[in-house]
Amino acid sequence: MLFPVRCGVAAIGFVLFAGSTVCAAADNAIVAKTAAVAAEHRLASAAGVEILRAGGNAVDAAVAASLATGVVNPSSSGLGGGGFMTVYVAAERRAHVLDYRERAPGAAHRDLYVRDGRADATASKLGGLAVAVPGEPSGLATALKRFGTMTPAEVSAPAIRLAEQGFAVEAHLAARIAGQREHLAEDPTLAAEFLHADGSPYREGETLRRPALARALRAFAEHGAAPFYSGEIGAALVRSANARGGILTADDLAAYATVERAPLVANYRGYTLLAMPPPSSGGGTLAAALAVLESYPIADLGAGSTTYLHLLAETLKAVFSDRAKYYGDPDFVDVPIDRLTSASHAAGIRAGLSAARARPSAEYGAVAADDDAGTTHISVVDGAGNAVACTTSVNTAFGSRVGVEGYGIVLNNTMDDFSIQPGVPNAFGLVGAEANSVAAGKRPLSSMSPTIVLSGERVRLVAGASGGPLIITGTLQAILNVLDFSMSAEAAVAAPRIHHQWLPEKLGIDARLADRVGPALERRGHSLFEMRGGASVQLIDTGRPGGPLHAVSDPHKGGVPAGY
Repeated sequence: MLFPVRCGVAAIGFVLFAGSTVCAAADNAIVAKTAAVAAEHRLASAAGVEILRAGGNAVDAAVAASLATGVVNPSSSGLGGGGFMTVYVAAERRAHVLDYRERAPGAAHRDLYVRDGRADATASKLGGLAVAVPGEPSGLATALKRFGTMTPAEVSAPAIRLAEQGFAVEAHLAARIAGQREHLAEDPTLAAEFLHADGSPYREGETLRRPALARALRAFAEHGAAPFYSGEIGAALVRSANARGGILTADDLAAYATVERAPLVANYRGYTLLAMPPPSSGGGTLAAALAVLESYPIADLGAGSTTYLHLLAETLKAVFSDRAKYYGDPDFVDVPIDRLTSASHAAGIRAGLSAARARPSAEYGAVAADDDAGTTHISVVDGAGNAVACTTSVNTAFGSRVGVEGYGIVLNNTMDDFSIQPGVPNAFGLVGAEANSVAAGKRPLSSMSPTIVLSGERVRLVAGASGGPLIITGTLQAILNVLDFSMSAEAAVAAPRIHHQWLPEKLGIDARLADRVGPALERRGHSLFEMRGGASVQLIDTGRPGGPLHAVSDPHKGGVPAGY
């Protein structure tokens, strides 16, 4: 039985503002004529558009929006984290990807978190030992130098203004500060940033100023990434992490460099997918899932049908099983990405799928989800047809809960993205193998999935998300909703989703689907749980050539896009 998907956008009204080229589609969606930015905070989107209006390109805007996000949504990302950026340069008709993922310190080793033969999961999540070498300053500076048109001072200006003049705390940040209050109070730097003098958390609507972070941003504006890897900020970073039990050294910082890798390119129903290769698992897992699904008449099945959702769930189990077994840092391990995304591998997966029953996870033969607040995504399209998909992270909410003294920087806890002991789940329930074990200088596996979809040589979609492993499934379903089910961008993001990551052997399902298809999915052998959150997807759809841009920010984090 087929039934309509309740997207919650059927009655959207469009209002054209006088003198504007932007239509308001909903609180979290716009239609723009020339350029657009979709970020997880309205002020970050506005920062990106400010740079575009000043003559910057998509990369300039993405860097400005990233820096601004670190100010206004610091539980999600910032200068103490790292990320990935997928760039499409229209004049070259070519894609580039930048890997500025964090790296393990030089003193790290395979058993760093093993105590008496067992993994100490707390040590990889909280405190200095959870901190990997940050990559964001290097990555943003490299992006500007390689593909931007503006200076660090120009793109930093909106973020510096927000940090110095202050901004109103919105619901998402207020909830994260309240939820992490005890941990924040344990670190003097973070307590000074996010708690009042009496220890109470900043609440929604209150003005938060961040003068210490403004000093770090001014250093970036004047000198780029260099101060963060040497000099006083670098010294403060090492000192702050190690005061909380870390193992970072000045040599670790000095050795850090952003890596430009070959983009992962895949085809789907005549479209070209430009995605992030390892150490991101996002691009490969997306491409592998699409290769499986391409042979099925998805549009005929219907977006809310039991058959489609069962097929999608079984496909996700298969590709996440491969993720667990094979993926890691390609500078350390051989990731057979060509085989895992090949048509022959997809055919093998399809051959094992049953329309009548869910296969037990153990049958996939690899080694034996929470909502994520520590990641953010930004999608940008400029007036020249350039596009950027940029995902950055400090991993979980406020990362390691360690701040850099004097500079207000939140340090990551990305070391938890390694398989701290093969077979032991991380903070998101993901199980990994030896390929993703801890090693000195290694970059941990990530689910970040900054993705650009081309129609011919023209950008059609720019997509990505935050949400741990839900990033992959959320981004995939948003893309399928547009390309297969012909949904608008607003509907594609608002539509209910499912999630399966192979282990644990549970199928997450949106409450809007549970009553309608839950019993049927259970009869096919799925063990269901109701998802109370979800990935926060940022999507731009350029539609037809010469048509307007539709930009949507997922309401899960209260994001609002901007454009002109």
